[in-house]
Amino acid sequence: MNAEEILKKYRDIAVVGISDKPDRASYQVSKYLMGNGYNIIPVNPVLEHWEGKKVYKDVKSIEGNVDVVDIFRKPEFVEEIVKDAKGKARVIWMQEGIVNEDAKKLAIDMGMEVIMDKCMKKEHQKLNK
Repeated sequence: MNAEEILKKYRDIAVVGISDKPDRASYQVSKYLMGNGYNIIPVNPVLEHWEGKKVYKDVKSIEGNVDVVDIFRKPEFVEEIVKDAKGKARVIWMQEGIVNEDAKKLAIDMGMEVIMDKCMKKEHQKLNK
């Protein structure tokens, strides 16, 4: 499945590494996606709320459905996030600039789709041109 198909099919997005600072990419991308009909599930162990939503400390503690885990963390942290997403998410999405081949292989071996080194906001904007 490619980025376009994922964006059209799935709506529940867990954003790992979400920030409450408006100048951060994770904030801007999440706000954009939320404004375009996606359900953002914020994940950050140091925040309690983001835009009025409960923030989860990690992916495995999320209650309810997760389609996509959108990752805004350094590449060395991605494998642990993939392990947390096992049995919970359908897609692992590593944001622009994030590349981890071992995590990609692990996610595929666990039956998840993987998008790597792409921005969800930019990919969504391409759909609407």
